[in-house]
Amino acid sequence: MQHVKIPQDRIGVVIGEGGETMREIEDRAEVRLDIDSESGQVAVESVGDPVTGLKGPDIVKAIGRGFAPDDAFRLLEEDMALLDVVDIDASARNPNDLKRIKGRLIGEDGRTRELMEELTGAAVVIYGSTLSIIGGPEQVEAVRDATEMILDGAPHGSVYSFLERRHNEMKRAGLEYHQFTG
Repeated sequence: MQHVKIPQDRIGVVIGEGGETMREIEDRAEVRLDIDSESGQVAVESVGDPVTGLKGPDIVKAIGRGFAPDDAFRLLEEDMALLDVVDIDASARNPNDLKRIKGRLIGEDGRTRELMEELTGAAVVIYGSTLSIIGGPEQVEAVRDATEMILDGAPHGSVYSFLERRHNEMKRAGLEYHQFTG
């Protein structure tokens, strides 16, 4: 059994209308969820195929980190799909710095986050003090590298050039290119 802590304001999303999302997670990931809506703790117990059950905690964690349930279910649908969470708070000196960093990661009118998604094929969500990624290993690595460049203060133009280079490398390498975003 694994335990996942999710923010209070995301518990309703994990449960879904009339428990619909919770039941879908349980059915598709072959797990049983025990949600403590007071603490935000979710116990995830594998009840079917243990390999499929390993994805259950990641699906709950992804929804807790701001992904829509449909995006989180891609962790089950794609063999190589994985969830990566970057703690951007670790790079911030204070709350104002965190706000500035989040603004740089999102970009004007969401442009930077959108380009990360478009050029890598990964799904990217910035929620609270984290940036979360769902995608294949190469896609996740490209977004993580771009995120670290921004956290290190790189100009957006350099980050966009890097993402375009990685996009072209992935295409040239013949890597199966899945667009994870809806």
